[in-house]
Amino acid sequence: MSDAEATARRRRLEPDERRAQILDCAIAMFGERPYAAVSTAELAQRAGVARGLINHYFGNKRDLYLAVVRRMVTLPRPGQMIVPTGTIRERVDASVSWLLDTIGEHGSTWVKVTGHEGVGEDPEVQRILDAADDAAADRLLEMVGLADSAHGDELRALVRAYGGLVKAAGREWITRGSLNRAQVHHLLADMLLALVTKSFPKIERGA
Repeated sequence: MSDAEATARRRRLEPDERRAQILDCAIAMFGERPYAAVSTAELAQRAGVARGLINHYFGNKRDLYLAVVRRMVTLPRPGQMIVPTGTIRERVDASVSWLLDTIGEHGSTWVKVTGHEGVGEDPEVQRILDAADDAAADRLLEMVGLADSAHGDELRALVRAYGGLVKAAGREWITRGSLNRAQVHHLLADMLLALVTKSFPKIERGA
């Protein structure tokens, strides 16, 4: 690549980098304080950009928050995910480790976003979270080897219900500090193993 091409590429990447910088700062701020207490003026100062750039890239504060929500619940692309192998317990443990890595990456912001803290019952936020729950259920079924079940709808429903426990356990770990990661891992792995070995087979047998 020539110097001119490299310079042109850097210029093309600059807007994406600025947008990512603003989004990273917003993720941090929405994790630190309630939605109403986040100021776009302060965010611009922290990100080192003009306030008008926040409006340019994201629109108003609600639109910025929606971008934060999408970032928090967006899963890696299927091609970037390693499907675990081994015994069912090993696959369950690997799946739970993946869940906890996802939670731990952004900690308190993930807890607040998935718990609807700050914005109340916003329909757009709910649509994003519902779509994320469906995607996470599909991914988890793939990781435990049940993606091709003929009873996929029912299994996904059970995994979505299990997702409620994941969110509650994440709060105990991240926000309250009442459980550490290892304890949360044991809880979620034991419950997921019960789903896979007891609840799922009953559905597949039509029980």
